[in-house]
Amino acid sequence: MITGRVIGQVNATIKVETLTGYRMFVVQGVDENLNPIGKPFVALDGIACAGMGDVVTITTKRDAALALGDIPPIDACIVGFVDVSTVSDKNGNLNTYKP
Repeated sequence: MITGRVIGQVNATIKVETLTGYRMFVVQGVDENLNPIGKPFVALDGIACAGMGDVVTITTKRDAALALGDIPPIDACIVGFVDVSTVSDKNGNLNTYKP
């Protein structure tokens, strides 16, 4: 499971028939403090309500296809939203981040 922020949308004029009706977004991975990490990637919107700027949870590889009934050929699928992220630092203090 990966956490990321939606930073763009992909428009495809032609795609595999099983992906018809699904939106695709460009997602930037984020760390526990919601800072960007790694390279952006494309993820299918499996919850059908993600949008620009949303912090989302993403499943990848085989689990991404299983999230949509094992039909589409996808490698990353948005499966949820992050409302609040709470992280404990090395001193045991809790830090809360709201996207």
